[in-house]
Amino acid sequence: MAVDIQAIHEQIQQKSEFVDKITGEVSKVIVGQQYMVERLLIGLLANGHVLLEGVPGLAKTLTVKTLSSVIQAKFQRIQFTPDLLPADLIGTLIYNQRTGEFTTRKGPIFANLILADEINRSPAKVQSALLEAMQERQVTIGDETFPLEDPFLVMATQNPIEQEGTYPLPEAQIDRFMLMLKIGYPTRDEELEIMRRMSTDTVPEVSPVITPQEIIEARNVVNMVYVDEKIDRYIVDLVFATREPEKYNLEELKPLIAFGASPRASINLRRAARAHAFLRHRGYVTPDDVKAIGLDVLRHRIIVTYEAEAEGITADQVVQKVLDSLEVP
Repeated sequence: MAVDIQAIHEQIQQKSEFVDKITGEVSKVIVGQQYMVERLLIGLLANGHVLLEGVPGLAKTLTVKTLSSVIQAKFQRIQFTPDLLPADLIGTLIYNQRTGEFTTRKGPIFANLILADEINRSPAKVQSALLEAMQERQVTIGDETFPLEDPFLVMATQNPIEQEGTYPLPEAQIDRFMLMLKIGYPTRDEELEIMRRMSTDTVPEVSPVITPQEIIEARNVVNMVYVDEKIDRYIVDLVFATREPEKYNLEELKPLIAFGASPRASINLRRAARAHAFLRHRGYVTPDDVKAIGLDVLRHRIIVTYEAEAEGITADQVVQKVLDSLEVP
């Protein structure tokens, strides 16, 4: 088995060379935000959607747009508003009076990278239309079903501050996102560089370094990354510790967790850990890969109790406690 792992490792090192090229091109435009760029790449390589939460002005839109240019992908930004309709998203049938026939007009959902800006500003019907497209990777317009582009990745944003006039995403829908990222402010030095760059009218141009087809091929290579049985058991233990903390000597978490992580958490944690190892040019998953991605995969899948909320304890703190407490294989 050791020989096989070595062979996989060498192949991954060769096939993952484009990762450094992508991050290099993106950094021409985006200052810092390495965490966000890396997690977006994990979403692309693991075929999972990403929910971004952060205050306005943190370059969320610019990062996604730049990434789409670097991978030569079709990009669509959809601004979610209270008056948005499902047809505005997926498309509709248009009646032609001259021919007496209906023609299909496809909506902006037909792209590789979708930025759903402020997803919680739109009503439930629109949210469910988007989330159905995310899950099924197809949409139905009239009687016809259309497959979506491949790769197809939704990056949805929500503003954590202003909650007036919003429609919070139900837990079952949030669970469809592989990762939930909390985007923070740049450092002092990064902000200084941002200020200098943005005070000029010239925007740096990025060069495409990979095609969507090569991303699809890279996904097949990511699926070859070796995951030891001990790592698999560790992943399942992490998820079960959010459901039955008392069995993992975490009795103090029992009154804080109303609902633990779903089975999607285990699936996505394994897939994301593989993609994380791939980004590190490694052909095998280590516990550090799982821990690095654990918070992003689990934070939105855990519902804390009213008692926890009253004490100011967040899902992030609960997940971090689980990650710190469980024995690493």
